[in-house]
Amino acid sequence: MKTIVWDLDDVLNELTKAWFIGFRRSHPKAKDLDYSGLKKNPPHDVLGISHDDFLRSLDDFRRSPEGKNLLPNAEIHQWLEKHGSEFQHIVLTATPAFNASQASFWVFTHFGKWIRFFGYVPSPRKDDQFPVYFSSKGDYLKWLGHGDLFVDDSKQNLQFAEGAGIKTLLFPQPWNDSPFESISPFLKELESILITK
Repeated sequence: MKTIVWDLDDVLNELTKAWFIGFRRSHPKAKDLDYSGLKKNPPHDVLGISHDDFLRSLDDFRRSPEGKNLLPNAEIHQWLEKHGSEFQHIVLTATPAFNASQASFWVFTHFGKWIRFFGYVPSPRKDDQFPVYFSSKGDYLKWLGHGDLFVDDSKQNLQFAEGAGIKTLLFPQPWNDSPFESISPFLKELESILITK
């Protein structure tokens, strides 16, 4: 049985989009910017704020009731309802250490019918004090030694995964150059890769 390794944020959920809606309300300079205008991630340069301010704002959102109760990506969820049992599924996310337990709870609440494994590479914060086992998702995937397809919205993460010998597929988001304009053709390509590989 083939294994899909899924990114969490901005693939299985819409973290950045949900955060951005709230950010726009409290930052007048961003009120005229659409989500489609976030051509970089992290988007601090586009928004005219520092990287530290962006992380602080995103972390505050993660801790908020809205951040803890994000809805799952409906199209991915529907696809898993139809095809999920045909594959094994792993989530691999880069999230701050403080959020790892909440993130895993969210994954198993919404996708636990199919996903059996949760891995994370800590997204570093200034006050972190713990051992570093993996510096990238690619390091984690090399250690894991398994996975037929890695899905992520970050081209850099895909390059790390390709370095680990894993086939990749770029999930469409405004900040990347995915060839798919929407999720539907992305899912068709995902099926095509897994069926023909």
